[in-house]
Amino acid sequence: MGRQILRFIGRALLVLVSFIGIYLLAAWLLSKVPVNAGAAKPQDGIPIYLLSNGVHTDLVLPLAITEHDWRSLLDQNLLAEPDSLARWVAFGWGDKGFYLNTPTWADLTASTALKAAFGLSGTAMHITYHRSLHEGPVCHRILLDPEAYGRLVQYIANGFARGASESATPIAGAHDTDSDVFYEATGRYHLFHTCNSWTNEGLKACGAKACLWTPFQGGLMDLYAPLP
Repeated sequence: MGRQILRFIGRALLVLVSFIGIYLLAAWLLSKVPVNAGAAKPQDGIPIYLLSNGVHTDLVLPLAITEHDWRSLLDQNLLAEPDSLARWVAFGWGDKGFYLNTPTWADLTASTALKAAFGLSGTAMHITYHRSLHEGPVCHRILLDPEAYGRLVQYIANGFARGASESATPIAGAHDTDSDVFYEATGRYHLFHTCNSWTNEGLKACGAKACLWTPFQGGLMDLYAPLP
């Protein structure tokens, strides 16, 4: 009996290690396959930014321009310290439990990680306000024409869960800093649809360069890194 148990554990570990290896290989390979690589780049257009913290990516859009005013959906008064000088708003989608219960990697628990990996938790939209952004290794500027920008706006807006009044639903008391707030979101987070996958799908939706699939931020940031 003891030998059978050890054999079962060994096979289970082999399956797990094989799955992780195949997952990582697929993530690396598919992130190298570009989508919309040949799309025409506007000489002049609406700037957005692809912003990374090293693990997670955000799509950063103008807070209020002629084409769209996000203040019709987002309430800046929910911030711990509203900033009237903010000109940009960053959108990050992800697992609700991970967002709210893991302010640092030291706070990550096995329960939170497993629920996120297998889609057993809800999702949230993380909104951060910025006064300005500066291009660099973790911040890439992208120009969109008005029609492409409109598609991106619609994609992001569809990520918000709506209340009875069709307004976005804030998560009470949820903040990481004085300049951010969380809202309830739509969709399921899991191993194959991560925060970075959501960002990648948004870029696909508006016709910008994107990866065929990527669960990690590296593929996207490499795609927009300037040529040496």
